[in-house]
Amino acid sequence: MPDSNPSDPIEREDPSAPVAGDDAGERGDGGLDDRIGLCLSGGGYRAMIFHVGALWRLHETGILATVGRISSVSGGSITNGVLAMNWPAISATTDRAAFVEHLVDPIRKVARETFDRGSILAGILLPGTVSDRITDAYREHLYGDRTLQDLPDEPRFVFNATNVQTGALWRFSKPYMGDWRVGLVRNPKVELALAVAASSAFPPVLSPAKVEVDPDDFEPGSGTDLQRPPFTEEVVLSDGGVYDNLGLETVWKRCRTILVSDAGGQMEPQGEPKEDWAQHAIRVLDVIDNQVRGLRKRQLVAAYRRGDREGTYWGIRTDIADYGLPDALPVPHARSLELAATKTRLKAMGERRQEALINWGYAVCDAALRRHVRPDLPPPSGFPYPGVET
Repeated sequence: MPDSNPSDPIEREDPSAPVAGDDAGERGDGGLDDRIGLCLSGGGYRAMIFHVGALWRLHETGILATVGRISSVSGGSITNGVLAMNWPAISATTDRAAFVEHLVDPIRKVARETFDRGSILAGILLPGTVSDRITDAYREHLYGDRTLQDLPDEPRFVFNATNVQTGALWRFSKPYMGDWRVGLVRNPKVELALAVAASSAFPPVLSPAKVEVDPDDFEPGSGTDLQRPPFTEEVVLSDGGVYDNLGLETVWKRCRTILVSDAGGQMEPQGEPKEDWAQHAIRVLDVIDNQVRGLRKRQLVAAYRRGDREGTYWGIRTDIADYGLPDALPVPHARSLELAATKTRLKAMGERRQEALINWGYAVCDAALRRHVRPDLPPPSGFPYPGVET
């Protein structure tokens, strides 16, 4: 691919950044394989819907079926969970009808529901936590009683959360769950709804999510310094984006080709930040999130430039004109910025905004692929939802 992705403004900054650290079961000693890694960022329903558009373009080009690992955080994990449980039907064909039936329709149905407000109130007023209510909503509306063991062996679907006790990335997948300090639980029978709820436990209101574990279930010697109670009895988790909002860590040391779909928000300046503890804490969290995302982008772009990794990054705030494709689908930058400003909520979203976000994810993914990965791809015939202002 070319030396860089000029559409990402972060590239014009200092590209230096720390390399992703070791994590449980991913020591990197086997070298990079040639399978594609796909990362789906966080961002509430905004990310959930935007990624549908990107996956739509990946699906119809046949690229999605060749992906070896799909890593997600937060809102991206909602979409990733639906993709995982319907993978056989989706990957068997590039037929649009199958993709719409098994991914688009279930996600859009959920986007018509508000999960966060009612869950917060119930978590405050009734027994159980806010995260318990979110898990219940995911179970009822999306995943049923499916567990991680119901997912396919290939590709590897990874749902990332942040272990608040250890400060490490906690991974949920079919072969194992765990982090490098506490250790691994092999073949976990955790509900998919719980894994996604933990990955999307956005602080402070939806966090934490708690997972009860039997200490005897941990593989002996698989952790380092914290494979002992209380860390092996109950795991306290927060949104995966607290540690890595791009979901990059879990593909970094395994995949030579990395595709990143980023629907994360951007922190706006505040001339007079709030000083009460609640609103000030949220502002500080925004600063941390902004910095973590910036570091991950720099790490990725620097690797593209050096030739250490192949692939491409596309973001919800990207200017599609920067790709320099005369036949890119037309999306004015002002419109993409307006869509990117959609609040990071699990709040019901109007039909037209859903369709506009899907169109935008589809268009920017197409431009990134044809500019940096597959210049041989023919341009798409149009948007998934023609006639919608995008």
